[in-house]
Amino acid sequence: MDKLAQYHKKRNFKETVEPKGSANSEKPEKLRFVVQRHHASRLHYDFRLEMGGVLKSWAVPKGPSLFPQDKRLAVQVEDHPVDYASFEGEIPKGNYGAGTVSIFDEGYFHPLGDGNEESLLDDVEQGSVKVILHGKILKGEFALVRIKDSDGKSWLLIKHKDKFAVDRPYNAEDYVSKKIKDQGEQYKKKSAKTLKEKSKLSASPAKNAEVELLEPLPMLTRLATDLPDEEGWLYEKKYDGFRIIAVKTAKKVVLYSRNGKQMNKLFPSVVKALSALDRDVWLDGEVVIEDKNGKAQFQLLQSGEPLPPSFVIRYYIFDILSLDENDLSQYPLKERKDLLQLLLKGVKKSVIMPVEALTGTVSKIRKQAEKQGWEGVIAKDTESLYHAGKRSSQWLKVKFRKTQEAVICGYTKPQGSRSFFGALVLGYYEKDHWIYLGNCGTGFTEDILKDIFDILKDTKKTDKPFDAHVVVAKEKEVTWVKPAVVCEVYYSEWTADRHLRHPVFKGLRMDKNVKDVQIERDEQELVKDKVVTVDRHQVKLTNLDKIYWPSDGYTKGQLLTYYEKYGDLALPYLKDKPISMHRFPNGIEEKSFFQKDVDVKQIPGWLRTVPMYSESTDKDIDYLICNNKATLLYIANLGSIEINPWLSTYKKKEYPDFAVLDLDPNGADFEVLIDVARTAHRLFKQAGVTDYIKTSGSTGLHIYLYVNKKYTYDVVRDFIQFIAEMIHEEHPDTTSLIRDPRKRKGLIYLDYLQNRRGQTIAAPYSVRPKESATISTPLHWKEVKGGLDIRQFNITSIADRLEKTEDPWADIFDHPADIKKALEKF
Repeated sequence: MDKLAQYHKKRNFKETVEPKGSANSEKPEKLRFVVQRHHASRLHYDFRLEMGGVLKSWAVPKGPSLFPQDKRLAVQVEDHPVDYASFEGEIPKGNYGAGTVSIFDEGYFHPLGDGNEESLLDDVEQGSVKVILHGKILKGEFALVRIKDSDGKSWLLIKHKDKFAVDRPYNAEDYVSKKIKDQGEQYKKKSAKTLKEKSKLSASPAKNAEVELLEPLPMLTRLATDLPDEEGWLYEKKYDGFRIIAVKTAKKVVLYSRNGKQMNKLFPSVVKALSALDRDVWLDGEVVIEDKNGKAQFQLLQSGEPLPPSFVIRYYIFDILSLDENDLSQYPLKERKDLLQLLLKGVKKSVIMPVEALTGTVSKIRKQAEKQGWEGVIAKDTESLYHAGKRSSQWLKVKFRKTQEAVICGYTKPQGSRSFFGALVLGYYEKDHWIYLGNCGTGFTEDILKDIFDILKDTKKTDKPFDAHVVVAKEKEVTWVKPAVVCEVYYSEWTADRHLRHPVFKGLRMDKNVKDVQIERDEQELVKDKVVTVDRHQVKLTNLDKIYWPSDGYTKGQLLTYYEKYGDLALPYLKDKPISMHRFPNGIEEKSFFQKDVDVKQIPGWLRTVPMYSESTDKDIDYLICNNKATLLYIANLGSIEINPWLSTYKKKEYPDFAVLDLDPNGADFEVLIDVARTAHRLFKQAGVTDYIKTSGSTGLHIYLYVNKKYTYDVVRDFIQFIAEMIHEEHPDTTSLIRDPRKRKGLIYLDYLQNRRGQTIAAPYSVRPKESATISTPLHWKEVKGGLDIRQFNITSIADRLEKTEDPWADIFDHPADIKKALEKF
C-alpha cells in the first residue's frame, strides 16, 4: 500500500516545488518533528511527526500553544514524505494548498513513556498520541487526542503542564518574523483580490482529510431555557421561516429543505439570486417572507412565489459549509463566518441577506427580541464545528413562543358560521404507532380553512390511526384522513397527559416529511424541579434541565426518567448491598467525586443505611442500602449517574452473591474481546456453571456467576482466577493477567480481582457517565458476536430493546454455581 498515494494524487509536481518524496523504510536514529506555517487563503500551521516512514500530519488553524488551557483544533490530513520537513517556499496559485510555507519550529521527539515508533502508530489508530518535543520553540510534553464525536479526522493538540508550559494565553504568531508575515500578507491580499477566481482553500478538510458533504443536512439546535452568558458565544435572531441549505454549482442551484426536499419551485427568486454568485458554494440559512414592516408571514411560505403585493422574500444566510468543493464543516464557526463575510461582501443585499450577530449583553438582546416580537434567539459556540444532521449543545435556541410540528390526522365538523372544518386532529409517529397530540381549532383565516380542506378532502379514510384505546376529543365528529400533511402550531404548555394546551395554527410545513416530526425533547423538561411519590416515599428531583452529557445534550431529567421507568430491573442486583456513589453534580465533563459515607442526620428518614467498618479510615462508614426505586432515584438525583453496589450484602459481607470476570479491552480490538468472551463462556459451560454476560457500558464486558453467598470472596476469586488463567493460555498474545495498565498496553485484561470485599462494579441496567449515556446492558450469549457495539445500548435506545427483547438474565437466580463441582470437571 502506497502511504503517500493521497499526497501524490493532490499535487501537480510539474507546477509545485514541493518534494515528491517516497515513504522511508529505514529506521531513523531520532524521530523528526516540524511545524510549518502555511499562509494561503487562510492562515494555519501544519504539525508533523515522523513515524512509519512518513510525516503524520495535522492542520492546526490557530497554531500550537505552550499554554495548557489552550485546546487547539487539529485536523488530520494526508501523510507527507519525510523530506517535506525541510520544505519552505511558495505553492503556486491554482495548485492544491496554494500559498507560502515557512518552518515555524523543528527538532526531534520521542513518545512519552517507554513506547517506540511502532507503539506511536498504534496510538494514532487509538486516537491518543503523547510525545515529548525537543524544538527551538516547542518543548516538553504534548498530547494529540481525537475528538470522539467527529469523523475521526478532528483532534485536539494540547500542551501538558510541565516546566516548559506558560501560564497565559499563547499566540504562535508572536514568534514569527515580520518578513515571513509580510510574505503571507502579500499572498493573502492577492487571494482576496482574486476571490472570484476558483482558487483552492489551503488545508481544506474536504480534501486533506477526505471529508465530503454527502448530503445537504443542516446542523440542528437544542432547546434551552436561557441564553449562555459567557465568552465564546455569538447570538443571532431566530428567523420564522423554512430552513434551507442552498447548493450552488456552475451548472445549477438547488434549494434543500431540512429533510432534503427540493424547494426550487417554491422560491425561484432565491434560486435566481444565488445563480449570480460565481463560486461553487453550500450555504445554510432561512427563507423568510416578510411584509413591508419586516414582520415574517409564515403562512405564505406554504404556497411560495409569486407573492401578494407588498411582501418580499429573503434568504437569511448564517453559515457556509463548502466553497469550491472544499468542505468547511470541520473549521470553527468563527472562521466559517469570516469566510462567509468575505464571500458576500460585494453581493447586493436584496433577496440574499447575511445574518449579523447581535451585540450587547444577553439581557439586552433578550429584551430587544421580546420587544420586537421575535420567535426567539439562537446562541452558537464560536468554536463549534458543523455536524450535519445532528443536534448539538453548541447551538442553542431560546423560544419566546412555544411551537411544535404535528401531522394532521383528521378534522372535525365546522360549527356555527365556520366553513370547511372545525378543528384539526393532530398527532405524530413514534415507534411504530401514532400518538395523539390534541385538536387545534384556532388560528385559521377563511382562505387557510379552504386551502387545508382542499388538500385533505381527497385523503379521507374510515379508521383512525391511533390505538383503539386512545380517546380523541369530539371523536364522533371526526373525519379521518391519511396522515400525510405536516403543520406547525403555537401552544401554551403540555398537559399532564402529554397533549398540547391551547394550540393555535401557525402554518403548513411543506418542507417537512411526516416521519421527521418529533417532539422536541427539551420542551418536556423545562420544569427544573419536581417531587415524585415512589414506594410511598416522596423524592425531590432537582435541576432536571441541567445538561449532564454535553456532547449529546442529554439532561439530568432524562437520567432520572430512565431510572423511574426501568429502575425495577436493576433492584434485584442491588438488594441489601452497600452502595458506593460516584457523583457528577455538573455532568460527565466536570469534576466528580466518590462518596461512601452519608450523613444520616442530613438525609430523609426513610432512607436505609448500615454501618460498615472501613480499614482505610479505621472507623464505621454509613453506606446507603438501595432496596427500592425511591432510594435509587434519591441516589441518581445526587448526580450518581451509575449505581455501583458491592458483590456481597451487608448481612454476609464476606460471602458474595456474584462472581465476576471483568474483560477490559485496554485499547484492544473489540472483535478480539468478543472471541475472548466466547472462550470464557465455553470454559464456564465446560465447568457446568451458567454464566451471564453484560456490557460494561464503558469499553468492556462483564461475565457474572450467581454464587448465592455460598463461598467466601477468596474462594470465588481463586475460581475466577483459575478460569482467567485458562483463557490466557488460549489467548496468550491478546490477553494479560497483569494489573498495571502500563505493562499490558493493547492487551485484554482478565480482571479477577473485582472479587474482593468492598469492590464495586456497575450494576446491570446502570447508566454510565460515558459519551452517548451508555447503559450496562445484559445480553443473550447469541448476541455476543461480530458487530456488537456497546454504544448501541444507551439511554435513548434502551426502551425499544426492553419492549422487544426478553430479559437475558431473567433466570439468573435459578442457577447458582457449584464451584466445588465445577473444579472437578477440569
